[in-house]
Amino acid sequence: MGPAPRILLIGEGNFSFAAALCDAAAAARFVATCYEGEEEVSARALAARNIRRLRDRGAEVLFSVDCTKLKDYFLPSDRMFSCVYFNFPHCGRKAGVVKNRELLAQFFSSCAEVLAEKGEVHVALCSGQGGTPADQPRREWHNSWQIVAVAAGARFILSDVRPFSAESIHGYKCTGYRSQDKSFSVEGALSHIFTRSTPLLHLQPVVCHMQLGSRRVSFQVPQMLVDKINRDFLELSSEHPVRTVKEKLTAVLSQTFPIQSIDCSIPLLHQGHVGGGCHSNVFWIVLKPEQNASTEQMANGLANGVLFSHIDFCKDADNNGCMKVQEGNDISEQYFLRPSLLLYIQTLVERDTFLPGTLGVFCGPVFRKCPVSPYSLPVFHEVVFVGAVDKGMASGFIQVLVDTIRSGIYLLHQTVSGCKLNIALQEATGLEATEPDNFAASESQSTKIQHSICVQTDALGSCEKDFCVGTVGTACAKGNGLVIVFASLNLDLLAMLVCGIADWRMLWTSDERFLSQFLGGELRLFKSFSLYPPSYVHDVSFWVPEREPFDEVTFHTIARQVSCETVVSIQLIDSFQHSETARKSLCYRLTYQSCDKALSCQEAAEMQLLFRKEIQRCLRVTLR
Repeated sequence: MGPAPRILLIGEGNFSFAAALCDAAAAARFVATCYEGEEEVSARALAARNIRRLRDRGAEVLFSVDCTKLKDYFLPSDRMFSCVYFNFPHCGRKAGVVKNRELLAQFFSSCAEVLAEKGEVHVALCSGQGGTPADQPRREWHNSWQIVAVAAGARFILSDVRPFSAESIHGYKCTGYRSQDKSFSVEGALSHIFTRSTPLLHLQPVVCHMQLGSRRVSFQVPQMLVDKINRDFLELSSEHPVRTVKEKLTAVLSQTFPIQSIDCSIPLLHQGHVGGGCHSNVFWIVLKPEQNASTEQMANGLANGVLFSHIDFCKDADNNGCMKVQEGNDISEQYFLRPSLLLYIQTLVERDTFLPGTLGVFCGPVFRKCPVSPYSLPVFHEVVFVGAVDKGMASGFIQVLVDTIRSGIYLLHQTVSGCKLNIALQEATGLEATEPDNFAASESQSTKIQHSICVQTDALGSCEKDFCVGTVGTACAKGNGLVIVFASLNLDLLAMLVCGIADWRMLWTSDERFLSQFLGGELRLFKSFSLYPPSYVHDVSFWVPEREPFDEVTFHTIARQVSCETVVSIQLIDSFQHSETARKSLCYRLTYQSCDKALSCQEAAEMQLLFRKEIQRCLRVTLR
């Protein structure tokens, strides 16, 4: 049994709230404070009696405590409070919203110095003051106290909002209207509960060391992938919902097909070229040669081994993660991070260990540059189900495979949510219709994407009607007259749709409050631990270089990199062409918002300044 929780109450008027809370939680240790001196407070109605009640129950009562300098009143050993309450903070008199925002900002900064690591801060505000969607009616943003944005400056996130039910608090009587011993209306008041945020990630560069044939090489991991390239979501010990979706879906398929797990090391890098439409959508890699592989290393099977190490810098790589193909280089010597596992299906099926008549399963992370949106995933876990059948049986095999996958997705969804879910199979008529796996289609003419598996759900409240979660197709097997049938699925997107996760970035959070909701490998509806995160809008206008195409995918990728993935939306809001010079100007609107961490206004502004510098350097635009 741990120590009793320590609770700190700030800004008590007549100590009636503190006395009521002390009665309700007798096991806790209370420290109740107020801003005024003891003589002034004792003159208020009920105050003297409540102070006696608190002291009789062993609570500590302090006077003349400034909420913006809390650490000054407690020794270092006494500062770790499990909960801090501040009801209806106000600067007094007729102070406006700006001064009260400043008060809250200083309070949260001070509170961070006395709160336990997993402690909570409860701030009660009158109806409409908070400025969140929980307020009914909701004030205009500029006329509110903007409490979530203010708290973010001290690295706090809003984790819950509850009605402040004054009538249920026995003996409570609010006081302090305009610094007087008068009550005020608390009808519709809300209690805002804040917790600490994990820090924004400022990642060190990482170098990947690996064996390519007889060569030992290394390369710098693109900066925006540093925290994602070696996370092991699919390991046996993982309880991540991505792995759970994969395991449960495979279990459903095993009831219809003999399953063969293909245990192999699929190369992290792919060599060669991609189709013209995909060229800017892959992460190109510059290799740095090391020593030759030893005979012993090759004999021990280290040809596909990968090691990661942190470095201070790497002069051979561009730190914004926007690698470009080196002009003049032999295309056969160019490498990129694998954008799809379908690039390897023929090689795997042609191995002696692959058994015809079974359904092979292999999976792993893949990497693609893509536009910014909550549902555009630059890295995700792909699972491929593949079988080899006689040509005349391919059509029937595809139908059974698709029906079983559909049943598996329905089953996953029904165990978690009762919301509407539709799964449709769409004909693939071109690369645009099969975008999730057009890399494989453009790589080999023998690979044919035939269908897209699309999901519709109302669980996320998204304006996007269809989510393409996978593709189904065929490929020619070499030399044996068989046809390869495959289905590729985006496990991350499936996990989002099944568990009601509205932003792909949440899957990669380092906050333990995410995984704690999926203990034991159970799928559940996700409950966000960061409510109503503040957003900050910044515009950027620039002239694009003359006679050069503007690479919008790289533009989005730079934004992801410099913002630590806090840009949630990029919109083209204006396009202009000068009538005399024919120069083209573009104006984009960027919205910064973190789904799991505190993001302050100042941090977003600094990211925007860095973004402006980087697009000048990488895209050679001229800022306006």
